[in-house]
Amino acid sequence: MKSKSITVQSLQEHFKLEILSGGDRLDRVITKARSHRPGLEFVGYFDFFPMERVQVLGRKEISYLHTLSEEERNLHIGNVVKYHPPCFIVTSNQEYKGLKYLLLYCQQEGIPLLRTKDNTTEFVGKLDHYLLKQLAPEIAVHGVCLNVSGIGILLRGKSGIGKSETAHTLIRRGHRLVADDVVVLKKLSSQTLLGTHNETTREFLALRSIGLVNVVRLYGRKAFQDESRIVLDIELAPWQDNALNNDLELEQKFSEYMGVKVPYIEIQLQPGRDVAGMIEAAANNWYLKQQGYSAAEEFMKRIEEEMGSGG
Repeated sequence: MKSKSITVQSLQEHFKLEILSGGDRLDRVITKARSHRPGLEFVGYFDFFPMERVQVLGRKEISYLHTLSEEERNLHIGNVVKYHPPCFIVTSNQEYKGLKYLLLYCQQEGIPLLRTKDNTTEFVGKLDHYLLKQLAPEIAVHGVCLNVSGIGILLRGKSGIGKSETAHTLIRRGHRLVADDVVVLKKLSSQTLLGTHNETTREFLALRSIGLVNVVRLYGRKAFQDESRIVLDIELAPWQDNALNNDLELEQKFSEYMGVKVPYIEIQLQPGRDVAGMIEAAANNWYLKQQGYSAAEEFMKRIEEEMGSGG
């Protein structure tokens, strides 16, 4: 797992932000995944000031600064700017002349001052979502990532066992490829794992005896999506006689990636076994369990009712 960072320039280019000042300092680094609105800091409260975060100034913050005397305004702005946050972003396309005091301090300290046309609430939502994904801790694992009926699945197994061929069958049935061979896992929270590709393998699926294929060119845009939340970890394994049984409900096992637990299922392979169909069943069964339904519980209830009526 590796920590990540992005530059202010990456942020500026992604959101097409107007550069008001500090165009030569866009190489400043951003390491924190959430932005901050320095309202409390402008009134002198600095006990918990997250100086490493992108600072967003909406109409409320700018309007408050306008109510202050020049001396007070300079003091409050100076106190914030001296901590050297990565950059300031002004929302709602607020007028240049109303920002001259902030512009002056940013020029003096070499801090980029940027502007967006978006309103504050809309922009902060998009900004935090972008930073969270860009700066999330990540690892790369060998496997295939698919979205099956809206369910994100990490498909693993030894090389040559048939992961990509199984993925191809699922794609032909209307499901979607996310990544083949190298799956990038991003930890968005303690319970959320996002699966995506590494850009190089985007849309490609490697099939033995066939070679590399582009699933979008073969089956259309619906055959691929950029990312999916991983909720099932399925491992394809060689068949072992007497290793499987017909329990009504198997004890749930889990895999763990970067501290995030993911339900784990092993599917053993045998000629004639519909592996793609079993993966579809696993995905749909997981969804039903999230809705509170258990086939085993319903079955046992029927048995109990039958025994009760027979007695």
